[in-house]
Amino acid sequence: MAAIIWRICRWRRLDFIESMNGDPAYRGGLIPDLDRSVGAHSPYTLTNGRHIGALVVFLLLVVGGESWIGVSTLPGEWYAGLSKPSFNPPNWIFGPVWSLLYFAIAVAGWRTWQRDRTGPGMKIWSVQMLANFAWSPVFFAAHRIDLALGVILFLLVSIAAFILISWRQDQVSALLFAPYAAWVGFASALNGAILFLN
Repeated sequence: MAAIIWRICRWRRLDFIESMNGDPAYRGGLIPDLDRSVGAHSPYTLTNGRHIGALVVFLLLVVGGESWIGVSTLPGEWYAGLSKPSFNPPNWIFGPVWSLLYFAIAVAGWRTWQRDRTGPGMKIWSVQMLANFAWSPVFFAAHRIDLALGVILFLLVSIAAFILISWRQDQVSALLFAPYAAWVGFASALNGAILFLN
């Protein structure tokens, strides 16, 4: 796991950046925020104690926060009694999938924080995280399938916005959100189908 984190955080894009600098379309500061530093001064290295501390905070916030929400809003008998579509996956698959996704979400949030703490990317990351945290209580605790559909669709739009904004500045963070977008798209369809059937 540590090796995976290291590769994600130190992903070198120098060849890509140099090729862009040779393209007239990218001259004149059109890609000023791409990380040209691939050494010790990169904001994504794990050799700096502050960088490591910030990553730990993001992992605790995302993985720990969502784990607490998940335990406090277990599906229970109400969810078991709902009619579900044929493409509804088995319950055991949700835990492993979301665990991997939360890890990716945390790393993307950390990278965005390291790059620009007050920029639009960080703001959208925070908004999508709030929407993510809100969905389980709305669906499983409040039993509001209709409101939950609105929350998850908003979450999907927020994820797409994060990918679009991050792409020019940090493609790693954008790519970390790609599986998340696919899964939330599937979950949105599932939420909508459950609403239709019930």
